[in-house]
Amino acid sequence: MNQCFFTKDSPELQPFPHIVEFVLKKSNTIQFDSLKKNTSGFLRLYYVVDGRFGWMVDDKNYVLFPGDLAIVLPGQRFGGEKDFLDLGTVVWLHLDVHSAGPAGKQKNNNWCVFTESEWRAISRILFMNPGTVLSRVKEIGTVLQTMQVELLSQEIGFITRTNHLIHELMILATRQLTQQNSSRRDFPQSFMKLEQALRENLLHQWTVDEMAALMALGATAFSEKVKSFTGFSPLNYLINIRISEAIRLLKQSGRSVTDIALDVGFYSSQHFATTFKKLTGYTPSEFRKNNTDN
Repeated sequence: MNQCFFTKDSPELQPFPHIVEFVLKKSNTIQFDSLKKNTSGFLRLYYVVDGRFGWMVDDKNYVLFPGDLAIVLPGQRFGGEKDFLDLGTVVWLHLDVHSAGPAGKQKNNNWCVFTESEWRAISRILFMNPGTVLSRVKEIGTVLQTMQVELLSQEIGFITRTNHLIHELMILATRQLTQQNSSRRDFPQSFMKLEQALRENLLHQWTVDEMAALMALGATAFSEKVKSFTGFSPLNYLINIRISEAIRLLKQSGRSVTDIALDVGFYSSQHFATTFKKLTGYTPSEFRKNNTDN
């Protein structure tokens, strides 16, 4: 999937007044304030293709991995946990659900073909589950990829096909919501415990073997799982955690950049500064100057 950014003013969306935005974004560097928390009147769907994303819906924190979908209802506050888009690839779709409704019941509604009973059930399921994260719904990723192809190619029948894909998205999401229970996936649960262990001891110079041992896996199997799950190698994933913690500490006044570098596990302030700038586009000092909490 190639990057795209379609808004209501984009020619690709002119036949779809109900699609507010359709975006596929690959983030290779941290761009501060790129995902600030806000509310909208739209249904917003955010699907993770690769990477690890820390998001907030209203006042609740979520961590999403590849194949996960965040469903943000109209009026809910959503954004990056630290107001920026994490490293990785994400697709989002914003829909004006006020233009939807049972077929024939909405004025100027020529795209929604749900029956009245279907639309009532879908609305009830969605609004009974505010701020929901669905786990490992890769079928939705396939639908979104097909939507991108239809919007870009605009071959005969693309309007009908795209609207059908929106219906398919909503059906998949609501069916998954009815099936989802409190049980979590084994690997993600273990993975979160691993991340907690890493954050609690960032001073330690972790090896892949040591991280794998925490999950009772061999180094090769562990590396493959982490790469498949997050899009990063284990050591690059660890670097992302170190930088994430450094960002938090840099916002707090009174600590030197050198102390922070050593505290989060870098062997020198120069190594820290080089890595920080590579991932964020700023030196630690530049970031602190513009982002220190008062």
